[in-house]
Amino acid sequence: MAHTDHQTMRRVLRREIAGTIGLLTDEHDFRAMRRYRTFTFDDHTTYLQQVEALLRTRAAQGNHTTVALFDPLEYAEYCEEKGLDPDLPANRTRFTAELATTGPSVPYEGQPLTDLVPALVDEAIRQATWEYAATLLARLGTCATCGEDIGRAALTRASALLARILATAPAGSRHLVCSVSGTPEALVAVLHADDGAEGTAHLDDAEAVEFTTVLALGLATRSPGGLVMRTSAPGSPDRVYGWRLRADRLEPLTAGEVFDAYCTDIESGDLISPESDVDYCEPPDLGEERPLSGHRH
Repeated sequence: MAHTDHQTMRRVLRREIAGTIGLLTDEHDFRAMRRYRTFTFDDHTTYLQQVEALLRTRAAQGNHTTVALFDPLEYAEYCEEKGLDPDLPANRTRFTAELATTGPSVPYEGQPLTDLVPALVDEAIRQATWEYAATLLARLGTCATCGEDIGRAALTRASALLARILATAPAGSRHLVCSVSGTPEALVAVLHADDGAEGTAHLDDAEAVEFTTVLALGLATRSPGGLVMRTSAPGSPDRVYGWRLRADRLEPLTAGEVFDAYCTDIESGDLISPESDVDYCEPPDLGEERPLSGHRH
């Protein structure tokens, strides 16, 4: 009987897949979908197990599946806007298909859901961070003195700074974190870079866009914040260094300031033992910063 029930569940799920499956990652969202008569799952754990089984089956059959974050609230708004019945599986399929191009998604490559779900949530946070930062940048408008678009100028400057930061970093794997705290919501962006062909840095394009946008927002609004680089290479200690956002420029942190930041508990203020085989140091010289115009916004 249980085997038959599982087969029925998978048939229900198959009807709602169009190369993309919308995943309800947490219990709260799952409960929100249970108000629909045609959503026949009773238990979130069982639902996740059946989704994973279906993903494995599709992969074994050579079918590529994208997993997207399904937000019941966004789905309800989508149906209301388009005059659709949210209790029809066909409309869930239609919404899910659009998620692949508009919403957070990750490809299924055989990884367990315990790995896929956090990656999907991280992607959602990254996309929301970028959208929020881009919105705030766009609201800055034009400079009253020169008429230049402040947000666009800040993005140009942030891109140039990022290029210099990567160009001056030691070879190996690089992990960059940018935090901006003076905006209505504190923002954090992360960027990973590895050595590519001919010594160039290999970046994830989406990470790079988000990182540049958050850095640009910090520069344009003169918000407090910082940027920390950690580099790793075989046979040598990791190197950690960084800058603080000061006015609309990057100001190098001393080795002592980097050490203190890494070896102090943020909540309690207590000292934490430093990591072994890590060199806390001053950043490389980025070269003289020149304003993009005759003045700074």
